[in-house]
Amino acid sequence: MTYENALKKIHSLLSFGSRPGLDRILTLLDRMGNPQDKLKYIHVAGTNGKGSVSAMLSSTLVASGYKTGLFISPYITDFRERIQINNEMISKETLADAVEETFPLIEKLQSEGIIITEFEYVNALEFFIHANENCDVVVLETGLGGLLDCTNVIKPPLCSVITTIGLDHTAVLGDTIEKIAAQKCGIIKSGSLAVTSKQTEKAMNVIEQTVERLNVPLSKSESIKINVLSETLEGSDFEYNGRKIHLNLAGKHQLENAKTALAAIESVRQKGLLKITDDDISIGFSKTVNPARFEFLSKNPVVILDGAHNPNGIEALKNAVSNFLDGKKITCVMGMLADKDIDSSIKLLDDVFESVYTVPVNNPRAISSDKLAEKCKGYFKNVTSFDSAEKAFDTAFDDAKKNGRAVLICGSLYLAGEIRPYILDEVQ
Repeated sequence: MTYENALKKIHSLLSFGSRPGLDRILTLLDRMGNPQDKLKYIHVAGTNGKGSVSAMLSSTLVASGYKTGLFISPYITDFRERIQINNEMISKETLADAVEETFPLIEKLQSEGIIITEFEYVNALEFFIHANENCDVVVLETGLGGLLDCTNVIKPPLCSVITTIGLDHTAVLGDTIEKIAAQKCGIIKSGSLAVTSKQTEKAMNVIEQTVERLNVPLSKSESIKINVLSETLEGSDFEYNGRKIHLNLAGKHQLENAKTALAAIESVRQKGLLKITDDDISIGFSKTVNPARFEFLSKNPVVILDGAHNPNGIEALKNAVSNFLDGKKITCVMGMLADKDIDSSIKLLDDVFESVYTVPVNNPRAISSDKLAEKCKGYFKNVTSFDSAEKAFDTAFDDAKKNGRAVLICGSLYLAGEIRPYILDEVQ
């Protein structure tokens, strides 16, 4: 089977949508021989920051000499970003071989009336591939929520990590912080360790009640003491355990993510579950890459790509803009999905951008650029609707070169994935 045919097989399941519940994936995994039971995990859930924390943990584990699997959601530009080994995408051949071997199971289940969704199959592929490759440990990022997320079929992990919790996917996870936190906390299991980022009081209450009920030790990011030395668009430098560490991700929110990752590392190494040195941490953090998270793509003019798409993420984006681009006129290229909290996000960005260019996103859930422009009017001085993200970026980029402005692209990770290769070609 070719790689292209494998992708067609995977995407053919998209029409079945996304449905909560673990029964279907458990049935599929049982037919596969339960590969998920052959691996050790650090399981990561949260509304914002889970991708960055997962990247830091994976990079550190690789530096420690562990054969490390990484599963992330969604991907930015290449489907294989979702399933990585030692911070490298799996090969096209590996994915094609895995699909060729396992897709007949999907068809057999369909004939029995059991419909597997794309998301369920991709999760199962991750378990299958990482088990076949004999990974020592897997950093496993949830897709949606935690309790009913497809990744939550694993036995107790080494550690469960809960990053910042906010309001997102409210139609599925619940319309309050408490309900969403309860879903995220579904990944915490007896016989494991738990770590949390800084949270609102309501979210922290749910986390603390969960670990108490399950008798699970909880470590908090606030217990990690770092001394910040510098913050630039190219990352941050800080001292930890008397050692200078460079974090290759920019923004104060990434320092909080770093503290969360460090809390997880301290938890597992103090229990003797993994051997990780301070040198490993230093190397791992310096090599951490997480595209489209306040990603600095061009210096002159400044171009930043960010996937922020909910109020928590937008708040972090706004703080980073204030920190690094204060006083600079910025043109924003924005595209969003209709099921996000668009109004709250736009309101948070009031007065941050001089001009906003709204664009379509290639996703059935996307809001049209014209409708998004209507929502933006009244908040920004100049609002223009474009029929393509590339055309909007070209206009913003040319203007930035002439007039010393900056360009920032945000609103959706799907938009980031579409436009990132184009931007890289244009700015090089």
